[in-house]
Amino acid sequence: MGGSHHRFRHSNGLKTAALFAVLWAVLLGIGWLVGRGTGRFLWLFVVFGLAMTAYSIWSSDKIAIRAMRARPVSELEQPVMYQAVRELSTAARQPMPRLYVSPTLAPNAFATGRSPASAAVCCTEGILQLLDARELRGVLGHELAHVYNRDILTASVAAAVAGAITAVAQFLMLFGGGSDRRSVNPLAALAVVFLAPLAATLIQLAISRTCEYDADADGADLTGDPLALASALRKIETGTQARPLPADQPLVDVSHLMIADPFRGAGLARLFATHPPMTDRIARLEAMGR
Repeated sequence: MGGSHHRFRHSNGLKTAALFAVLWAVLLGIGWLVGRGTGRFLWLFVVFGLAMTAYSIWSSDKIAIRAMRARPVSELEQPVMYQAVRELSTAARQPMPRLYVSPTLAPNAFATGRSPASAAVCCTEGILQLLDARELRGVLGHELAHVYNRDILTASVAAAVAGAITAVAQFLMLFGGGSDRRSVNPLAALAVVFLAPLAATLIQLAISRTCEYDADADGADLTGDPLALASALRKIETGTQARPLPADQPLVDVSHLMIADPFRGAGLARLFATHPPMTDRIARLEAMGR
């Protein structure tokens, strides 16, 4: 089990790096176009992208916890959650994260924080009511794997660069390519305005889905119980379909952090999904269990 899993993890890491390279290429390509091929504004786009990335990284944990109206909980309130997280973080030789509970009845969980030292793990009331202790441990292993793989950092960077591309495309749509517009190919400008944000979004979502597969596999390795996570995901899938979150913008912005897509998506919406199909995730975990 371990050998094939490690190869899989490595290939996913390469895939994420390649997707990031494309994202940055799109951003720099826009800079080149706006500079009319001279590269005059290229450095401005690099600085803008880096500034957006830095802000997103530093504020990601606060934004997610605020969006889910989560509060910190003590060991007295949530002994099962504390015991599982302490046991798993000790096994991984990592610091104990802060633990939060959201009053939301939709079953879900997420982790935030730039590093294991600044991490927080949050469960909703719905998931705590739905899962047994073994399944909850599987979910917490998945969330800790996100922390140890620095996936929250990866997602923040991807979201920031995609956001920068969209903002620049909107700027182009409003103000055009500068004073000497004759030197800007109108078809290229149109492609930038409409296709670049779409491409950036699709790449960001591909990175998010890759990270979910990784966290399933690494979380199952950490707990030593892939079937517990498979069982939990099956229950969560049913629960989120029965009780989807409202598609409010603050929740949409943090939905990629959650263990399951909290909205009821179908048809074309699956193309823009932040998570891989649940049936695929469960099948992979059951294969690991065998």
